[in-house]
Amino acid sequence: MSACAVAAAARGRYLAAAALSRARAASASSLPWGGLRTAVGATGLWAGFAPRRFLSSRNRPEGKVLETVGVFELPKQNGKYETGQLFLHSVFGYRGIVLFPWQARLYDRDVTSPVPEKGENSAGHGSKEVKGKTHTYYQVLIDARDCPHISQRSQTEAVTFLANHDDSRALYAIPGLDYVSHEDILPYTSTDQVPIQHELFERFLLYDQTKVPAFVARDTLCAWQEKNHPWLELSDVHRETTENIRVTVIPFYMGMREAQNSHVYWWRYCIRLENLDNEVVQLRERHWRIFSLSGTLETVRGRGVVGREPVLSKEQPAFQYSSHVSLQASSGHMWGTFRFERPDGSHFDVRIPPFSLESNKDEKTPPSGLHW
Repeated sequence: MSACAVAAAARGRYLAAAALSRARAASASSLPWGGLRTAVGATGLWAGFAPRRFLSSRNRPEGKVLETVGVFELPKQNGKYETGQLFLHSVFGYRGIVLFPWQARLYDRDVTSPVPEKGENSAGHGSKEVKGKTHTYYQVLIDARDCPHISQRSQTEAVTFLANHDDSRALYAIPGLDYVSHEDILPYTSTDQVPIQHELFERFLLYDQTKVPAFVARDTLCAWQEKNHPWLELSDVHRETTENIRVTVIPFYMGMREAQNSHVYWWRYCIRLENLDNEVVQLRERHWRIFSLSGTLETVRGRGVVGREPVLSKEQPAFQYSSHVSLQASSGHMWGTFRFERPDGSHFDVRIPPFSLESNKDEKTPPSGLHW
């Protein structure tokens, strides 16, 4: 087992992510920042925290031996993490490493401002005036060993692009690439020179024990970021909470294609659902309204999302997925609701925050693959 094996299983009291997903509300000094230990089983990996001591046999699955694999660091309350920072995702539990940061505009509809300040971006959808504030996200690589165990994700461990050829609907994906909010980063250190298993790890990063973090960007990472910047950049993030269910939406412009003598514009959007309460709920239906600048308004209804009806519980509080939308206009808007079911059979609707679909003014040719 790798010296830096960290849990990707999404269940059980030994899951580091589940244990810490609720810990963000506590002060950093109350967390057991010590050795990180893992065990391998037939159904995946478990992880636990030990404040400078080994876990006792009664506190781990029978027959599973925990071993030290790294040391957690205190999360940064201010500033940002640098390229090469190892981390555990506080919600989904996977191992990852930071490639570079993005400065996004977060429009949080749970925090409203009656009068936007000069110079601030606003999203005045509906009856609320929402002021956008700068928030740090990170482009990261996910350890390939953990992807099979991230049960509360659906195809979001890959970033998709339009293929650069005549087929206007063809997509290709870079697996194991993700966007992570600053508060979801649980940083740790390791003495392993290859702590993350990903085909791009050694292409992008170089081990240098004299540096902190000990992994620095290769020229290929800088060139890749510069070349694909328009298609990777995270710009706006939208968030709203209804009855303790928080919905976060991140749209990405993917480019334009010509089809049947017309222009078709494509976007990808990533949605995260989080249950902030202890009551178990299940997503049953989706209801979308899609407005195009061309004047069309489309309504989409259906069961669940991406073929699933996820259950959000205290043990598995979040679900994340991504999808795509196309318009025959350079901009538009999307909004809607998710219908959830409670254990007693009653239903309630959760608002999806309205978000804009904007195309890049200075459009460049989308990437055609993993070429440098």
